[in-house]
Amino acid sequence: MKTIPLLILGAAAFVGCKQTPKQEVHFDEREVIPVKVSVVSALDVSGNINATGLVSTEHEAKYGFKIGGVISRILVEEGQSFKKGQLLAVLNATEIAAGLSQSNLNVEKAQRDYDRAVNLYRDSVYTKEQLQNTKTLLDIAKKGEETVSFNEQYSRIYAASDGFVAHRLASEGEVIGAGSPVLVINETKQDKSFLLRIGLTDMEWAAVSAGQKATVTLDGYPDRPIDAYVLRKSQTSDAAAASFQVELKLKLSGIKPAVGMFGKAQIVTGKAQHVMSIPYDALVEADGYSAHAFILNGPGKVKKVPIEIASFDNKTVYLKDGLKPADQVVISNSAYLNEESTIKVIQ
Repeated sequence: MKTIPLLILGAAAFVGCKQTPKQEVHFDEREVIPVKVSVVSALDVSGNINATGLVSTEHEAKYGFKIGGVISRILVEEGQSFKKGQLLAVLNATEIAAGLSQSNLNVEKAQRDYDRAVNLYRDSVYTKEQLQNTKTLLDIAKKGEETVSFNEQYSRIYAASDGFVAHRLASEGEVIGAGSPVLVINETKQDKSFLLRIGLTDMEWAAVSAGQKATVTLDGYPDRPIDAYVLRKSQTSDAAAASFQVELKLKLSGIKPAVGMFGKAQIVTGKAQHVMSIPYDALVEADGYSAHAFILNGPGKVKKVPIEIASFDNKTVYLKDGLKPADQVVISNSAYLNEESTIKVIQ
């Protein structure tokens, strides 16, 4: 009877001893993360540059009146096209006509004073200095009349070129100051003024030069590729977009895009680049053209390294820096890894 409890306790102790190794084995296996790897490839790729941007025109202008006044009429609306020489806006002419009439009266009076001074000078009543002073006053009055007449011509806004109204900044009846813009216009010269403004990185900007050929596809005309070329490069960066602006001149045929239309461009640089490539699945913590990847770092271990991206497509990432051809990158389960992880390479 007394031996039974001892046997039960012995059996319990035996079972307890056997359970501990099983738990430890299960714990170790859970920590080993299976991964797939790929070798970093070195290859020469085309130096073509891909970028996106918006359609604009080569020349944009702000039309305004040379003198201030009350706007009488604005004859165009936003988006409306116009021809060179077309009347676009007019100031109220009441004040302008009064100023012109006043200048005419000043000239007439100065002319009478001068004529009388000539006669008095002949009769030795006026000195030569007095005669010269009246002549000066007459000349000043005439110049004032020329100024008022010139300003009166610019109380109307005429189109300097074919184009369309991008923005209308004022309304009829509004009092506007001299030189204040009334209309923002984009010039179009028989569809030869349309551009695609794109933003490039500093290295891409350095690889581009004026005259290089390009192909543009606009979202509004996806099946009609457009020939283009690099017209000019901005010498300063666009701080808002964190890029360098390049303008592509579009060679349009049969289409007239809208300003602001989205487009994709490929610039042919003609220079091959020697780059490293890795599968897209190897990227972790990607932010723009910066990212990280895990590489094998000895048996069962990985190392997280920063990389710089040159370009990428749906399957492949082309690198500027960060990896060597001998490296093997992890392409699966990267989200579960850190440098303390234990890994197992699987096929």
